[in-house]
Amino acid sequence: MRIALIGYGKMGKAIEEIALLRGHTIVITIDQPNLHEFTKENLSKADVAIEFTGPHSALENVKKCLDFGVPIVCGSTGWTEQLDEMKKLCAERSGGFIYSSNYSVGVNIFFEVNKRLAELMSAHKEYEVILEETHHTQKKDAPSGTAITLAEQVLQFIKRKKQWVNELSDHPEDLEIISQRIDPAPGTHSVKYSSAIDNIEIIHTAHNRKGFAGGAVLAAEFLKDKKGFFTMKDVLGL
Repeated sequence: MRIALIGYGKMGKAIEEIALLRGHTIVITIDQPNLHEFTKENLSKADVAIEFTGPHSALENVKKCLDFGVPIVCGSTGWTEQLDEMKKLCAERSGGFIYSSNYSVGVNIFFEVNKRLAELMSAHKEYEVILEETHHTQKKDAPSGTAITLAEQVLQFIKRKKQWVNELSDHPEDLEIISQRIDPAPGTHSVKYSSAIDNIEIIHTAHNRKGFAGGAVLAAEFLKDKKGFFTMKDVLGL
């Protein structure tokens, strides 16, 4: 498979390493120094593009790929208020598009565990719930996209919580997400239910970027020759 990498930071390099090990070819890498090479002609050499940049550029990068007719796997977080717009564009262009707040296989299993736990805890109002996430200091957005996904899943079932907030709160209807930025920390997420009697906590800790990078390559393999919008649930058959 021929892959275009959009974003060639630490994640881009990790994706490149795994893609090459899996027998794929990187036909072009796009980053700040060569943005002028982000053209339809150059992207047409790729079967799939994988995008990991940041919230400031993700929307335009996804839009370009869909306009160019290149299926795209996007892992940038912090821009999801425009996600529906890109889903619509994907349908209009008959394109292929995968978005996930986290491409790690382990995290996506963690998402499913989180939903089931929230469903089980929904009737037990004596438990207070809080989310915590820790990442390296270079991470541009807070809370993380993964933490937002976890929070939105909790909100689906714990109806006494009305919205998430990225701070400690005195309002009982707020679901608190506590963000920390510490080096080195690839990513830790926890969801804790606490009562006067006991605590129930689920935790996912990433040891390095390989899980995220490997999942992104797996998503690209899934997306090749497909049309439509997908998530990692589709990729993993969850």
